[in-house]
Amino acid sequence: MTGRVIGVGLGPGDPDLMSVRADRLIRGAATIAYFRKKGRPGRARTAVEGMLRDDVTEVAMEYPVTTEIPLDDPAYNDALAAFYEDVAETLAAQVEAGEEIIVPCEGDPFFYGSFMHLYTRLKDRVRVEVVPAITGMSAAWTATGLPITWGDDVLSVVMATLPEDLLEARFREADALVVMKIGRNMDKVRRALRTAGKYDRAWLVECASMSEECVMTLAQAEGRQVPYFSIVLVHGQGRRP
Repeated sequence: MTGRVIGVGLGPGDPDLMSVRADRLIRGAATIAYFRKKGRPGRARTAVEGMLRDDVTEVAMEYPVTTEIPLDDPAYNDALAAFYEDVAETLAAQVEAGEEIIVPCEGDPFFYGSFMHLYTRLKDRVRVEVVPAITGMSAAWTATGLPITWGDDVLSVVMATLPEDLLEARFREADALVVMKIGRNMDKVRRALRTAGKYDRAWLVECASMSEECVMTLAQAEGRQVPYFSIVLVHGQGRRP
């Protein structure tokens, strides 16, 4: 089989942080397929603007839902599962016909990305490759100018979509924290950090490494409406020489 799908990690947003291999694959792609919300260009597509061949074929994979249905509603999972099945079927047919399809992915394809759902559906059927990348959280803690972990610190990556009591428990037990998928969960995250006794050490990084990057302590951001690409951090204070 000559065709293949390649999930290409674009990194956190700054084009200078994209790998050499990712840059080469994007610029040489005859076909790219990217996820986006209906009516939006999509972050992955925006990130590769100006890099694509003039004759590139574009396949926009539009989510059927994003925030219209609660995450815990079975209809949400059903809608996305059907969507990924349909997209995987379409891409598999193209690969079986000999096409190479590049799927640009924000951050790293194997770190909370949509590409993972295609990978699991395609890997036993067609040739699939993955190009890793710098994650958004790495760019975020670098933006604060402070190391995220020291010595034996345990780093926990926590999703803000969890119930508040679970957030509090995760926050309390971790030495260092990365909290993702903030969005409309910001107030819940603030309360859980206060209860866990870590609010005063928390930082907020919006759009890490992008042109609109903004870095501040969480206390300075009280009452602020945060964009989707926001990460809350609590730096570890562990052993050091």
